[in-house]
Amino acid sequence: MPRPPQAREHLVVIGNGMAGCRAIEELLARDPERYRVTIIGAEPHVNYNRIMLSPVLAGEKSFEDIVLNGHDWYRDNGIELIAGDAVISIDRQAKNVFAASGRVVSYDRLLLATGSDPFIIPVPGHDLPGVISFRDMADVDRMLMAADMGGDAVVIGGGLLGLEAAHGLSLRGMKVTVVHLMPTLMERQLDEAAGWLLKTALEGRGQTILTQADTAEIVGDGAVEGVRLKDGTLIPASLVVMAVGIRPNVKLAREAGLAVGRGIHVDDHMVTSDPAVLAVGECVEHDGQVYGLVAPLFEMCRALADGLVEKPTGYKGSVTSTKLKVSGIDVFSAGDFSAVEGAEDIVLRDASRGVYKRVVVKDDRIVGAVLYGDTGDGGWYFDLLKRQEDVSELRDLLIFGQAFAQGGGVSDPKAAVAALSDDAEICGCNGVSKGQVLACIDKGACSLDAVRAGCKASASCGSCTGLVENLLALKLGDEVQAGPKTMCKCTSFGHDDVRREIVAQGMRSIPEVMQKLHWSTPDGCSSCRPALNYYLLCALPGDYADDQQSRFVNERMHANIQKDGTYSVVPRMWGGITNPRELRAIADVVEKFNAPMVKVTGGQRLDIFGIKKEDLPAVWADLNAAGMVSGHAYGKSLRTVKTCVGSEWCRFGTQDSTGLGVKIERMTWGSWMPHKFKIAVSGCPRNCAEATIKDFGVVCVDSGYELHVGGNGGIHVRATDFLCKVATEEEAMHYCAAFVQLYREEARYLERTAPWIERVGVEYIRERIADDAEGRDALAARFLFSQSFSQEDPWAERAAGADRVQHSHMAEFHPVGESA
Repeated sequence: MPRPPQAREHLVVIGNGMAGCRAIEELLARDPERYRVTIIGAEPHVNYNRIMLSPVLAGEKSFEDIVLNGHDWYRDNGIELIAGDAVISIDRQAKNVFAASGRVVSYDRLLLATGSDPFIIPVPGHDLPGVISFRDMADVDRMLMAADMGGDAVVIGGGLLGLEAAHGLSLRGMKVTVVHLMPTLMERQLDEAAGWLLKTALEGRGQTILTQADTAEIVGDGAVEGVRLKDGTLIPASLVVMAVGIRPNVKLAREAGLAVGRGIHVDDHMVTSDPAVLAVGECVEHDGQVYGLVAPLFEMCRALADGLVEKPTGYKGSVTSTKLKVSGIDVFSAGDFSAVEGAEDIVLRDASRGVYKRVVVKDDRIVGAVLYGDTGDGGWYFDLLKRQEDVSELRDLLIFGQAFAQGGGVSDPKAAVAALSDDAEICGCNGVSKGQVLACIDKGACSLDAVRAGCKASASCGSCTGLVENLLALKLGDEVQAGPKTMCKCTSFGHDDVRREIVAQGMRSIPEVMQKLHWSTPDGCSSCRPALNYYLLCALPGDYADDQQSRFVNERMHANIQKDGTYSVVPRMWGGITNPRELRAIADVVEKFNAPMVKVTGGQRLDIFGIKKEDLPAVWADLNAAGMVSGHAYGKSLRTVKTCVGSEWCRFGTQDSTGLGVKIERMTWGSWMPHKFKIAVSGCPRNCAEATIKDFGVVCVDSGYELHVGGNGGIHVRATDFLCKVATEEEAMHYCAAFVQLYREEARYLERTAPWIERVGVEYIRERIADDAEGRDALAARFLFSQSFSQEDPWAERAAGADRVQHSHMAEFHPVGESA
């Protein structure tokens, strides 16, 4: 019989962060009915991954993306959560805790998981408005508010948090200067060479990095205006982020009379000087050591949970390593890599890839390691270091990594991960070992997503994804369920990963993407290069030079190649409407270049067949002279906007469908997309323009305009999903712009709207477009901004003139001088 809650001991946890909740997770895994649990947190949130605050600041993730335990976790496990009510005192004799609201909670056992506080250097002006730390979601919200106002920011501290704050603020548009006291960035984790590489990379992204710079004061009259260094340099700033370190939060423990040093003193079972009070995480001091990393924290939680169920194993301290992604750059360090007497350094430098590896060996054993740019073997080096294994037989191949060294000069990733010990760390963000991943697979996890859901390995920054995939392959072989496909054979990254990293790392060219994401081929292939070209165009409108050689031949030639080697040319006809001048120009081209056939297309245009490759520039010059631009019948872009005659001519027409179709086409033409994109506007529900099998369709009715999305009239016919109904033409165009931009930003290259919507769900599309007015406005604004570079003026009539070239941030519409 389950024990009723009132019969259980009451365990109260002060701290709703990663340590407190992880301790309860470990306890529930051992004996879910042993204690009645109450968790009290100062922040008004559920438990979230503090490590992932940087991606939230950078705009790569939302708060919901970094939640570790949602409200359902507390509810399903019978845990009482008191959020947003800080504990202010503890009465150990009465066994009560007192919250700021006046709430009193009694306990049988008390767990302190109060974490750390940011250290604020006490220079003059440190208390001015505009000086903040970087420790929790409230800090992130304050930085986002400051970034929205623009201006300059100074980050004091060149450690991990400082650099991540600088990266996020820079991505948000602020001009950022990092001020660091020491000569090397992240001097506790990196040696001088790796620190220099990191500094150079960050400066290349537009940040100003000042090392050996000592802050004298923060200046300002009523608010921050700048930072003055001790050498007299004044750096303008409206925001100052203090990221110079953390200190264990021991205030409650000290005031309660517990034994405190640098942290709260605990024994091997995480018990404090009061047997009824335990402590865990960054707030504790064990055997003279204070830890600020995730892995020791999780090891403490396991020992604590064992003790709470009377199966004490004891915590013996931690050997630590640091595997981080700093502003999108992978770094790793472990052990002692300072000047170790009697040790030798094994170093590999690969300047072209931005890779630096250094392994420190003494008496045939690894004592330290520093990796920059390629950290895939960090776990292996750390495992060898912890076990103090003799590496003399691997000495010559050691620096090339585990797969190569243990394969005797042949890279075998599966064999490499098989050789790791079960306690080897796989996921540093969530403290998951190889043994835990394998146990998760044994319980039925057959895919990467299932492992992420089961034990959280690879669920945060994703840098351990390759190791998890190799463990799945090792354990399940062909039974592994495939997740999202990689872009191609050149990379292990999927489309979504590449898009995210392009934005996160501020990449600006195809070679840079291939360099930083470790492409396995020198120049990519015909699958990945067009995709990369599109993703960069979408991410950097007006600021990326289109790579013509990464385009399919049809897009380079502005014509469709046919089976006989000739081309067909399709000039644009706005909304399917033409005039004598355009018809005369087409007829002249047909006669002048002996085109054997002219055909009316399904998109209400004329297709001129049989044009020789060498004649294409002259054909387009003649068409340009009549004011006709490319119809993009070849492109991953807007193809056509099909219309019926609507209310102007048809007795059934309810609205001016032709006029609206022309306006929509003028708004959207020239925009490259993941795949071809077709629009239609029907003047009444009889739907003569076939709007309900188009990517975006408008059906006019008496009371307005019904909007439809995700149709496809190709091999697999798919009717559209109803999006919403709007009242005016302007709204129809606004919603269209927002939908197109959402598709451009989130679909994978060569994914039509139909499979995209089936993948993400039409409810998601409605939430983003129909239900979220602010988000819809932002999407439409981004689309129109990108169109300002792809069109000279999307609203004006095109003037005639052979010398006039319609510009696009993707390609010139006038193909003179291009080659296949």
